[in-house]
Amino acid sequence: MDKVGFHYRSDSEHYSGKDLGQWLPRLKQLDASWIVLNAPVTRAIPEEFIATLKMEAIEPVLHFQITPQDLPAVDEMLLLFENYKRWGVKYVILFDKANMQESWGSEAWSQSDLTERFLDGFLPLAEAAVAVGLVPVFGPLEPGGDYWDTNFLRGALDGIKRRASEPLLSRLILSAYTRINSKPLSWGAGGPQSWPETQPYYTPENSQDQMGFRIAEWYLTLSETVLEKRLPILLLGVQGPAPEGEDLNQYLINGARLIARQEIEGIKPLPEEVIGGAFQTLTGIDESSWFSLEGSPKPVVIAFTKEDEKQPQAKAVGDFRIAHYLLLPSFEWGVADWHLNITRPFIKRHRPTVGFSLEEAYQAQEVTVVGGKEHFSESDLTKLRNQGVVVRRVEGDGTKIASLLAAI
Repeated sequence: MDKVGFHYRSDSEHYSGKDLGQWLPRLKQLDASWIVLNAPVTRAIPEEFIATLKMEAIEPVLHFQITPQDLPAVDEMLLLFENYKRWGVKYVILFDKANMQESWGSEAWSQSDLTERFLDGFLPLAEAAVAVGLVPVFGPLEPGGDYWDTNFLRGALDGIKRRASEPLLSRLILSAYTRINSKPLSWGAGGPQSWPETQPYYTPENSQDQMGFRIAEWYLTLSETVLEKRLPILLLGVQGPAPEGEDLNQYLINGARLIARQEIEGIKPLPEEVIGGAFQTLTGIDESSWFSLEGSPKPVVIAFTKEDEKQPQAKAVGDFRIAHYLLLPSFEWGVADWHLNITRPFIKRHRPTVGFSLEEAYQAQEVTVVGGKEHFSESDLTKLRNQGVVVRRVEGDGTKIASLLAAI
């Protein structure tokens, strides 16, 4: 579904080829447009992991869960940013829950000018990201939080307006943790203009606030007030619980439709500035995950994809006989020398099993397909993916194919 994505996992450890083989088919099953990856500051997520997601038209968004009390060196982050930019990454989320005391420590938290001190850490990293061509994302705040999130955001935006460079101001986007919190999907719609009686730390009984599915509208109002423009915004951590007595699966599905700018039962879609919404999480031990750690779908997946539980499950990684298969076109008259010549550097570098059989490709954990839909249909490749095979298609003229193969 357009604009709909997922948080991958709550840790930053599972970026191997084996992990990719297990979870890429699930992302394709859910038709995910993007995925949030928790990015460590001491090492890079492997290039293959990033490149494969990009090739499968799934946008990787890297979340550096930095805190003000544990800031990384800007020059070290710059090296990471340069690599990620070269590998095709576009968005980097900087910081996490900066409005919570635990992100600062007791001593730093008690000092004055909290938002200005936050910007002392945020702005150099954001400027470094912009310098290499990335899009920096203002890290999500805890809705409500120890320092009321809308107050913190207003103070930070005031400082950004004064202190940020013009390139940063033109590229910055916001993010927001978006939870249903047992409230209707319409909760808080219209933002503070619709609920003027709501104040920080106080929501009257007959009013509504930002702590629900429509949090973006509150943040966008602040952006427009302070910066005189509505910044794009990413929604993160979308999860329940649903209102009492309501079906959570249906609520999540309706939430996805609203993110995709569809109207549900008279509820208006989210604002056009919402460029995506990520559900929490693809897999994990928490109740909000969509798959078990072993890859079994939970009921929300069945409902979301409208598939029943009888559908064949993807293979386990150990079931594959071939690690990497290079699938080339063949013709009635034989094999084209052109395909062999253009793929020779790739074959020397990766040493894949080379063949011309779609049936044989089912035995491989990873398949690189050379050729367009006239050679191998998208339906055939989808069948491969549904069996747990990591599939990447490479097509175009000779120069483009050589360039794409060199990037793998």
